Amino acid sequence: MKFIKLIILMAGFMMTNGYASEIGIFSASSDIGKPKISGCSEYDTTSQSYKLTGAGYNIWFDRDEFHYLYKELNGDFILTADFEFVGEGTHAHRKVGWMVRNSRKGNAAHFTGALHGDGLTVAQWRDSAGSETSDGQIPDTSITHCQVLQVERKGDRFKFRAARKGELLSELGSADLTNLSGPVLAGLFVCSHDEDVLEAVKVWNVRIDFPVADDYNPYRQGFLKSRLETMDVFTGERRVIWEYPDRFEAPNWTPDETQLVFNMDGRLYKIPVEGGEPILMDTGSVDDVNNDHGISFDGRLMAISHRRELNDGKSGSAIYVVPLEGGEPELVVGETPSYWHGWNPDNKHLVYVAKREKAAPFNIFEASIKTGKERQLTFFKDNHVDGPEYGPAGEWLYYNGSQTGPMQIWRMRPDGSETEQLTFDELNDWFPHISPDGKWMVYISFPTTIRKDSHPSYKRVHLRLMNLETRESQVIAYLYGGQGTINVPSWSPDSRRIAFVSNEGGD
Repeated sequence: MKFIKLIILMAGFMMTNGYASEIGIFSASSDIGKPKISGCSEYDTTSQSYKLTGAGYNIWFDRDEFHYLYKELNGDFILTADFEFVGEGTHAHRKVGWMVRNSRKGNAAHFTGALHGDGLTVAQWRDSAGSETSDGQIPDTSITHCQVLQVERKGDRFKFRAARKGELLSELGSADLTNLSGPVLAGLFVCSHDEDVLEAVKVWNVRIDFPVADDYNPYRQGFLKSRLETMDVFTGERRVIWEYPDRFEAPNWTPDETQLVFNMDGRLYKIPVEGGEPILMDTGSVDDVNNDHGISFDGRLMAISHRRELNDGKSGSAIYVVPLEGGEPELVVGETPSYWHGWNPDNKHLVYVAKREKAAPFNIFEASIKTGKERQLTFFKDNHVDGPEYGPAGEWLYYNGSQTGPMQIWRMRPDGSETEQLTFDELNDWFPHISPDGKWMVYISFPTTIRKDSHPSYKRVHLRLMNLETRESQVIAYLYGGQGTINVPSWSPDSRRIAFVSNEGGD
């Protein structure tokens, strides 16, 4: 038996079948309600995906039968993943999704966000042991065949959200359930709706996040767990390559595609793209680096924003450059506050946001790395702009601005002329990043509940991808993050993958 388990692990899989055993981020796997045919859970350590196989008559009425992969959770949480049935299936109401239960008993109270075989996407729940199941389907039944399912618990309140691939999440049901307010079991499930049949599902991009209070201030109360992730933007498949119980931010991809650079505790670190331990980079006396840093188009230099001590006893962010292999950085823009965001493709100039008058907002500037002479490109008095970044051809300078209300993505010519708005939605869109081939733009969308001039941590945010030729956008990641997630250029050189940071909050 030990030999068989060793072979399974060497093949990159973990498997459980009806007993407690850690599998991926979950702690146990079992059948609920004694289905006729036993189910099974598998975890692929390479793709970080799960395969569940299960039977069961249904999840309905006063009892349930299904296969369950779960762990015990307490407090508030957000559960998010992508789901897909494997094979044609035999019943229109086979089910897969997220489930929260107060026990493994077949008649336990639960809240479930489910995708059915016929595409029906619905919330359902049982508010007490042995009571009838309620169907939380909202009147709009047009939202079907969803791939992304999300269940959130906040106090006694449960919400189910879902989205088809590429779309924003929609709320499809909610309930107040006092019997699910303490420690609970939470996880993935599959039910065949036919007790004589096994059904299989694939689940990936599985994340369990613990949100903080709406008024949480990480600068006062402390930063919580961070994950370094990479993602193929065309398949949507994400991989966690490193986790840390504190704050780190803003990965850049190195020109040779082998490493990522990020800031942590005021310094820069490198880590292999496939994972490993971070290695401290040599930035000399510059030791208070923030999340605005990036590599020149020719791969030779790193631009760094660093909190500089001033003669009047105050301090502020200034901009430096240093060889990518390390050394003592040279000061380029000493006037503060100045935050780097992009290189000119000529590798001789930097673009950044800065405030030069106390009452004025941040505006966009460009400066020579040799002389430090700066040129102001925008002259807003009331609107906030941020995140300037050149496309690889140098024809356009992209940025986010609040000229028309919420924060949106814009672009302009290098001299500040021909401004053009690219996004038009109710969300607050920040930090446009252009792929090395010039065809795509990734940006982050914050919820409507934040100030338009703010990009805080610990929020439910979306990463979105725009085709720069057609101007069509789609969601490519649903995550808990914000500040530091994707503040800087983070495309892989082959224009296929991006790197970013998500947050888990506190358990």
